[in-house]
Amino acid sequence: MTTIDWQTRARDLRIDGRAFDGGAWSRIGAADRGRVLIALADLIQENLEELALLETLDSGKPIAQTLTVDVPGAAETFRWYGELADKRTDEIPATPPGSTALVRRVPLGVVGAITPWNYPLEIAAWKLAPALAAGNSVVHKPATETSLTALRLADLALEAGVPAGVLNVVPGRGSDVESRIARHPDVDVLAFTGSTAVAKRLLIDAGSSNMKRVALEAGGKSANLVFADADLGTAAEKAAFGAFYNQGQVCSANSRVLVERAVHDEFLELLVAASRAYEPADPLSGGPGNGSLISTAHADDVSPAIEAGARDGGLVSGGERVTITGSDAYLRPAIVTGLDAGHDLHRSEVFGPLVVVHPFDTEEEAVALANATEYGLAASLWTSDLSRAHRVSERLVAGTVSVNTVDALGLTTPFGGFRQSGFGRDLSRHALDNYTDWKTTWFQHG
Repeated sequence: MTTIDWQTRARDLRIDGRAFDGGAWSRIGAADRGRVLIALADLIQENLEELALLETLDSGKPIAQTLTVDVPGAAETFRWYGELADKRTDEIPATPPGSTALVRRVPLGVVGAITPWNYPLEIAAWKLAPALAAGNSVVHKPATETSLTALRLADLALEAGVPAGVLNVVPGRGSDVESRIARHPDVDVLAFTGSTAVAKRLLIDAGSSNMKRVALEAGGKSANLVFADADLGTAAEKAAFGAFYNQGQVCSANSRVLVERAVHDEFLELLVAASRAYEPADPLSGGPGNGSLISTAHADDVSPAIEAGARDGGLVSGGERVTITGSDAYLRPAIVTGLDAGHDLHRSEVFGPLVVVHPFDTEEEAVALANATEYGLAASLWTSDLSRAHRVSERLVAGTVSVNTVDALGLTTPFGGFRQSGFGRDLSRHALDNYTDWKTTWFQHG
């Protein structure tokens, strides 16, 4: 077996725009690109079990989830953008007599896509599918911890008909390769999902090089507001899902639950019961429960946050480290209460199976608590009052507000945030805005 020094490869990273400029992908018909992406979607589905196993081995996700959610979701994303590829329309605006203007959306060139380890294949599809559908070439940097499905996806893309050199995968140490891509003068667009700290560094890199465009989906500290008139049983079940699914390693995880004081204790009891569905389990068992965190080192980072919640407030349930098949990268879902509203656990992203529950007395207080964070990615609220649902959702600073559900998203709706959660949007037709821009051609014939 050959040992590859990825750190050296990162220093020697060379990117050029020949694949894009050559036109084998960028200048073929949009319908032709769409057919290739649909063929890629078919190949992802045909290789479902292999990709799901690779994803589970890399990330610790339960195989039951990678088989039914992650891999099918990636396939459907490529299929959706493949079908959308030739559905966009150009414009012919009004101009003075004797002239005609054609306004078209055109691809921008080489896209540097940097994706995280929490949804390795699915978030890669969120970036790659619209970028390719628009006619760009892509250099994809997957997370160091979870590169296997990205590499296999590149093989399948070639098999589907994506020309060589159009989709490129560069594994390696995060900071080395990411900075190289962000600073590279031949990269025209940078698309990133990850932490706010890294997003800020990439902004500096992009601005100090060729001022490339950036689309950043960064951190979150999403609030879930539960009013007394809500269906508390359903709200508790969904709150547990919003906080603990994928071991809480979700940028839009509802890690703060704000509950109207009159039902606080009743809701808390229901939440504790609902959290038992997310007990740690062997990811390869095929049964229910959570898998591991991404690594023992990450579990080491999350555990002190749980300890701080227990020390400064109260640990109602969970938080214990669990060893399964020789690994202690597992944590029982933790529920903390009694923290002051200004406590760090109300503000900082933990990225683990920890939720903070806090009471409120008025609608005004609930909104103020929810917005008291530097992030603005997502929020949820539960109420049977339609007027309140409209009123409160309007005031919550979040890219997506889910009413009587949590963390709602779909291929037809844009996903992204405000404030230090970044800018730009994944999913929906609007994701194409990250990778294209308007070009005007003016014909003077009068």
